[in-house]
Amino acid sequence: MKKIMFIGPIGVGKTTLTQRIQGAEITYAKTQTVQFHDDIIDTPGEFVQHRLMYNALLVTSAEADILGFLISAKEKEQMFPPGFASLFNKPAIGIITKMDLVDESDNIAYIEEQLQMTGASPIFKIGVNEDSGIKSLLEYLDRLK
Repeated sequence: MKKIMFIGPIGVGKTTLTQRIQGAEITYAKTQTVQFHDDIIDTPGEFVQHRLMYNALLVTSAEADILGFLISAKEKEQMFPPGFASLFNKPAIGIITKMDLVDESDNIAYIEEQLQMTGASPIFKIGVNEDSGIKSLLEYLDRLK
């Protein structure tokens, strides 16, 4: 599997997705520093929410093969600037988290559009409580070898 770096705001589910992929018990733990795992780099949400921290993302991305931009299915605000992925010179995918917590009234198309404007493609829809979409994400990462 290619090494992926998860980038997203606080509470989007980067650490939970990391735990689920690794087969670990799901426990809430606020990520305070960059966490390096075998195939995953888990970054603090503050790194994307504060422009002054973008340099930390750029430096850390040197260790990754691909970027994963995460947005919660419940999110209503713009999280990433348009073209943000182009700063990294790495392939980028989009991951919509918390899909198991939405209903028909939630505007998933808006979130997909945000990720596309960021420069992320393809986009995966993940729900860790039901493990929905995780298999597709892992198969995609395995094919990139």
